[in-house]
Amino acid sequence: MSIKVTFLGSGTSQGVPLIACGCRVCTSTDLRDKRLRSSILVETSKTRIVIDTGPDFRQQLLREKIKRLDAVVFTHEHKDHIAGLDEVRAFNFINKTRMPVYATTRVQTALKREFAYIFSEEKYPGIPEVDLFEFDTDTFMIGNIVIEPVNVLHYRLPVKGFKINNFAYITDANFIPQEEKEKLKNLDVLILNALRRESHLSHFTLDEAIELVKELKPKKAYFTHISHQLGLHEQVNKELPSNIELGFDGLQLII
Repeated sequence: MSIKVTFLGSGTSQGVPLIACGCRVCTSTDLRDKRLRSSILVETSKTRIVIDTGPDFRQQLLREKIKRLDAVVFTHEHKDHIAGLDEVRAFNFINKTRMPVYATTRVQTALKREFAYIFSEEKYPGIPEVDLFEFDTDTFMIGNIVIEPVNVLHYRLPVKGFKINNFAYITDANFIPQEEKEKLKNLDVLILNALRRESHLSHFTLDEAIELVKELKPKKAYFTHISHQLGLHEQVNKELPSNIELGFDGLQLII
């Protein structure tokens, strides 16, 4: 069974261009340098899920003309990955169904705090209707999509990556335990975060991400969660090994 993966966003927490920044990346006319907050859409012939709903979620759905969504899956609770959850109410109205939301216990606690009105016992008319489903380390299934969690660290914060078929998505990480790396070896496609060139407390740098790809040996790798500090898309792409490319918003992969 093949899957289609769409980069809804490939940018870091502040997006690119950065507010009030006049650098050459933020002022670039190359559309590949316009990066909304990181998220992907995963589709089969029967099932469509999104991983993370950042602040740009509405804009991303409109751009991709998404009219049906079967579930939301969260990697972690940072605002640039959950802030758009309210937008699922459009699917409540259009598809006449509640939205299944898959999250760890920790992330569910954050969702209930950040979106208290959704989970309040006193329901205000028109709020999003969601059903929470908990996962941790065990493989789970949404429709005909089988999802294997991958445990990574974003400095000290636990974050979930996901392996689907022979594809994996890892965002917001700077450490992957050896036992989790075993899940990621010899993939067809790996999407991995590569924030910038300079060292960072909680994200892989460009060089660190390249070295990890060399270790894991996927057939193809794409980098995401990219900062304006990394450089222009076209120039950075030319520096990368032949099996690695920068992702960009709207890029679609058939795996």
